[in-house]
Amino acid sequence: MPPQPSVQRSKPRILTGDTPTSTGLHLGHYVGSLENRLKLQDEYDCYFLIANIHAFTTLADKPADIRANTLGIVKDWLAVGLDPDRSTFVLQSEIPAIAELTFLFAMLIPFNKVMRNPTLKTEIETKGLGETYPFGFPMYAVGQCADILAFRPELVPVGEDQEAHIEMCRDVALKFNQLYCGVGNRVPTDEHAKAGGVFPIPKAKIGRIARLVGTDGKNKMSKSLNNAIFLYDDAKQVQKKINGIKTDRPTMNSPLPDDSALRQYIDAFLPQERAGQIKADYASGKEVMDGHIKAEVGAAINALIEPMRARRATLEGPDGEQKVLDVIKAGIKKANVVAEETLYLAKKAMGLEFGSRALG
Repeated sequence: MPPQPSVQRSKPRILTGDTPTSTGLHLGHYVGSLENRLKLQDEYDCYFLIANIHAFTTLADKPADIRANTLGIVKDWLAVGLDPDRSTFVLQSEIPAIAELTFLFAMLIPFNKVMRNPTLKTEIETKGLGETYPFGFPMYAVGQCADILAFRPELVPVGEDQEAHIEMCRDVALKFNQLYCGVGNRVPTDEHAKAGGVFPIPKAKIGRIARLVGTDGKNKMSKSLNNAIFLYDDAKQVQKKINGIKTDRPTMNSPLPDDSALRQYIDAFLPQERAGQIKADYASGKEVMDGHIKAEVGAAINALIEPMRARRATLEGPDGEQKVLDVIKAGIKKANVVAEETLYLAKKAMGLEFGSRALG
């Protein structure tokens, strides 16, 4: 029997997620997406995906690390406040429909278009992959389309650097609906589903801080660049990393450069009124001690993440790991119901409904 249609949605759906390439999440993840996810849990039908297969594009020789990182991300999600009773946690490797959709979608995207994806090009450069990356590395850009469209969401909360992936995903959904579902090329994108398309055309939802610069003041915050403040860092580690930010001010009366990481952190983590006062002091030539400002910013960040650190600490050890595994297993069951329905609808539209399968 084919999958039975899921219950009519009472809320619009969201899909977003993280790749387990490090032991946990950092402040860039928080202001870029996690903060949004927390606010949206009651308004939307939320699916949060751990892209553990994608992690093999750069860590294929470290499967134990990927597994540990996967558990670490779920711990961070729970510590931040994502609620598996209100949202569905999705483990990519346990959703077979995603792999099938990836292969089908790969037929809809020209190879040169994949390789022109600016996010992909930036990752190859910043990770120093040169020409050594596996075929699966560019393939993951197609896989991200399948990650998203398997759950047919309307919105995808992401950081600014991921917008190119969402545009590719929109292109795939548009082409699929037009090619296999008879949706006309003049049908507005927000009416594709109503016009008979299998896939809604998802929109990106950018976080409060589109791109948080790392403590090096140059690149986006990232573990691989050693410029990240993690949500599980202790108070001393946080302050040490903030203290290491360079301001490039020749004197204490010099203005703070607009592109300074410290300036962005002032805006991101201090109250608006206080941030405005500090920036005005810098701009007016008033004598400002960078060390005092860094201490204030560090204290604000620590106040933000201290409850997260405390909740994450309760998830360490065998009992905590079992709780995480139980959450993952419950999410897998719910996610497969939706993804299998999507695959069935897609294959039916393509004339491929020759058989069926059941997930036990």
